[in-house]
Amino acid sequence: MEHEQHRPYFFFSYARRDYEAEDAFVNQFFNDLRDELGRLVGTGVRIEELAYRDTERLRLGDDWAEKLATMLGRSRTMVALYSPAYFASLYCGKEWTAFRGRVRRHHEDTGELIPALVPVLWEPVEPGGLADEVNKIQWAQPDMGEAYARYGLRALLRTAQGGAYEQVVRVVAERVRDAAARRLGVLPEFDLGAVRGYFPPPAAPPVASSPGMVRLFIAAGRAPEAAAGDSRAGGWYGAKPWHWAPYHPPVQPSLAARAQQVITGAGHTTTLEEVDTALAEKLDQAREDSQVSILLVDPWVAGGERYRSALRAYDEQNHPVTGVMVPAGSDDPADGPERDALWAGVRDVFRRNWLRRSDLEHLFRVKVSRESFDSDLTIMVTVAQNKLMDDNLDWGDDGGGAFGFGPGGGPDTGPDTGPAMPGLAIPAGPPGPRQGPARTDRGLPGSTDLPHQSRGKDTAAPLRGEKHDDH
Repeated sequence: MEHEQHRPYFFFSYARRDYEAEDAFVNQFFNDLRDELGRLVGTGVRIEELAYRDTERLRLGDDWAEKLATMLGRSRTMVALYSPAYFASLYCGKEWTAFRGRVRRHHEDTGELIPALVPVLWEPVEPGGLADEVNKIQWAQPDMGEAYARYGLRALLRTAQGGAYEQVVRVVAERVRDAAARRLGVLPEFDLGAVRGYFPPPAAPPVASSPGMVRLFIAAGRAPEAAAGDSRAGGWYGAKPWHWAPYHPPVQPSLAARAQQVITGAGHTTTLEEVDTALAEKLDQAREDSQVSILLVDPWVAGGERYRSALRAYDEQNHPVTGVMVPAGSDDPADGPERDALWAGVRDVFRRNWLRRSDLEHLFRVKVSRESFDSDLTIMVTVAQNKLMDDNLDWGDDGGGAFGFGPGGGPDTGPDTGPAMPGLAIPAGPPGPRQGPARTDRGLPGSTDLPHQSRGKDTAAPLRGEKHDDH
């Protein structure tokens, strides 16, 4: 029988930026809420059974994403600390969506709707920018006071409005107690990384303000290896994998050249090399060097002997600042068994990432058309750059790596400590030095016979019951 200590009364979901900005205040609210809840439920409940917060309960060696998913699935309620930073956090969005899906699943299964997701307004947010699903849940009520509804709980703490603050804490603790008593169903094991959150909203990300290095890795066929009479051997392949041109007629001589032109046109520099067995180590090193990576993968050879092991190893590991693009060529079969077999092969290689193909992060895209390639690549590079610099996903001073750990250490820590965790206080990666002023008027090197570095001329990114979520 499951021990009650494995079902905390509330899961504390908050943005790491809020924790860093107001460390003492976030801690104070968490502790005060937990203590008030303890008084309400009585002395028979141990303090560790009252609340779960990642920074207190994660231990060295824990798989942070798995642990968070487990506690999201077991905690009786979730207290969400609403703020602009909260709604800008990818992983706070995943936490919110996963728990919301759990509430709706319980409603579907039992007919009982438990208000177990308890929002707390930390700082005012703009309602018009929130998803409809978020706006459905009331975050204020009359007995919480007008000052709280207008300015948020953080303002009450900053201005020492003790009575108003304590009243909000009491109301929230009572809501947690009452909802916890109704026994929300436990959510089976799930992959938090695969949850597509309701926020941030699906808007094109801003272009990164600073240029950076983008490493391109290509897995593609070669003309000498194509079967005699294979229609794909004509303009599709050349002597080297970076000669691959899936779109006809090609705007640039090859897809790699086109990708480099897009990347340098966005103000970055780029290198190009073939995918090989050392891919995982190269991606880790790139991230450690504050560089993002993009894989260009030919669907016809993804499952072949040359690339399969390296691509599968990538799929099984955690590379949150790497994007993958798998184009659908102009002459690829539009339907029928050959088309089905082609994409089934890609799905078999990218078993884990296949679930992310429609994710708002925009870091895994398949069947990319000629018309959307440039814009998809631009967004992908920008999302990866922003994640590298973002508080949630940095290696050295943030808290929210998309999956797993990088060199040494746990979620959201420093340059050598690991990726960032969702809405936590642990950092995950330093922005790192940038490479000079933005660039315009990009050109491409004349030769494409060898992998090379391309520089522009210097001129001064459902749980059952959540029909919109992909898993």
